[in-house]
Amino acid sequence: MSESNGEGKFIGGILIGSAIGTIVGLLIAPRTGKETRKIVKKSATALPELAEDLSTSVQLQAGRLSESTLAKWDQTLSRLQDAIAAGIEATKLEEENIANSKQNEI
Repeated sequence: MSESNGEGKFIGGILIGSAIGTIVGLLIAPRTGKETRKIVKKSATALPELAEDLSTSVQLQAGRLSESTLAKWDQTLSRLQDAIAAGIEATKLEEENIANSKQNEI
């Protein structure tokens, strides 16, 4: 579970870092204002696509996390059922031992 969450954070960090790096690079680039404005305009038109890509990536990571969590929950539930069954059996054996020891005392 933590591996999937870490992967999602990593991918999100890469996408956000790329966007921030692009913006900063454009703003401090040695170009004229007119050229920079054209580039910023092109970048701004690409932002919806970037947001969609980021959304898709987050949805995929959330789906993987959900699947992983569900699988681990099923494993935990199975182990819990086994533990309860073993506890019930141990209780029955203990009750039988107590009943047998009481009969032996008589």
